[in-house]
Amino acid sequence: MSAELFPRPAEEIAAGAVLLPGWLGEGAQRELLAGCRSWALPPAGLRTVRMPGGGEMSVRQVSLGRHWYPYGYAPTVVDGGGEPVKTFPGRLGEWARAAVDAAAEATGEPRYGPGPCTVRYDVALVNFYGAGARMGMHRDSDEPSDAPVVSFSLGDSCVFRFGNTEGRGRPWRDVPLRSGDAFVFGGPARRAYHGVPRTEPGSAPPGLGLRGRVNVTVRAY
Repeated sequence: MSAELFPRPAEEIAAGAVLLPGWLGEGAQRELLAGCRSWALPPAGLRTVRMPGGGEMSVRQVSLGRHWYPYGYAPTVVDGGGEPVKTFPGRLGEWARAAVDAAAEATGEPRYGPGPCTVRYDVALVNFYGAGARMGMHRDSDEPSDAPVVSFSLGDSCVFRFGNTEGRGRPWRDVPLRSGDAFVFGGPARRAYHGVPRTEPGSAPPGLGLRGRVNVTVRAY
């Protein structure tokens, strides 16, 4: 992994939605990837998600803390073999709170409430994007909590399409996400539609040892 000649600054993409480029350093990226590889093992490991209409998501997924299925959460893999879901690691919660604080500091506005972030993050989705995988426009609306969502990227770069709260159509903004980037969206952007129309195969940092893209999305249930 090589450092950029001109580091990218933090950027508010929409009110409450903040890109934190390179927020995870090389060591943290390797640590998170090692965790993802462990979580991907059975039981309750990496799976293909089948939608109610019968279609399958091209992204494969692992749940932590609570099992996500369309469109809800459960303590076990209710749409699979019924295994207990893997434990949510406290380290992810620490990183998520720190990223929320960094996003608030970057904007200079209290988008997520007064003072340092005290959210009790307790669920996460690990999404693996292989060749040709994508994610359609959707919003994270299955959690009762309105706490900010924090997304960490590993491996291949992607186009992250961040839209509006009214529907899947325009206006939206296409944001490049690279390995190590964090993206925080909360406050007025918490229920905004978003997706990944494409990835850039082969763009992962060579030193990371990852083919494809991994996205870890941390939420409070």
